[in-house]
Amino acid sequence: MTFTTGPINGKIIIAPSILSADQWCMGKQIAAIEQAGAEWLHVDIMDGHFVPNLSFGPATVSCLKKRTALPLDVHLMVQYPGRFVEPFAKAGANILTVHIEAADDIKKVLLQIKEKGIKAGLSIKPDTDPARIKPFLPLLDLILVMTVQPGFGGQGFLPSSPRQIQTVRELVLSGGYSIDIEVDGGINAQTARVAAQAGANVFVAGNAIFAAEDPVHALKQLRQAVTI
Repeated sequence: MTFTTGPINGKIIIAPSILSADQWCMGKQIAAIEQAGAEWLHVDIMDGHFVPNLSFGPATVSCLKKRTALPLDVHLMVQYPGRFVEPFAKAGANILTVHIEAADDIKKVLLQIKEKGIKAGLSIKPDTDPARIKPFLPLLDLILVMTVQPGFGGQGFLPSSPRQIQTVRELVLSGGYSIDIEVDGGINAQTARVAAQAGANVFVAGNAIFAAEDPVHALKQLRQAVTI
């Protein structure tokens, strides 16, 4: 399926995900992609409950904050995100994204994030109706459309994703908002272009960058693919 809608604004952001980085040499890899022009650094937080996996904590974000100038795009894949707003805000997150499917009062959590003076994001799983986002639009700086089932890196981009992205884009535009639309899961030069055509402007890429033989070249290829 081909879309010609494109991103809401001309701002294209590449956000490499450290979930796919080699933890032994993560610092060198981050320095390289920062020098190559990455705009954000994506940090996936998993609690073993909301998704069947564990990843990083506030200490990782704090360490990154001291060593990179890249904004830290922190994705809370956790059952009770309200418990984590304070520690991750203190650690230095620039953006905190929570899932609409989480068990907490989502409006309350989003307000909590905004009160910390950081950007608030809301994510939806691939099988979640995008219309559920509508009541929260006034509080959002970012909407993350998961293009795989959350929990593990290296999955393939789901065919239903372009329609989800386009629906989110239409919701944002119909409300008169200018909200970043982010995609995460199976993003590479080919799928990123499809996502950009559907309306995404922020691209989280893990394996496509950090597992590549030349991560810097992979990042540049990804950027070329989404410059539409």
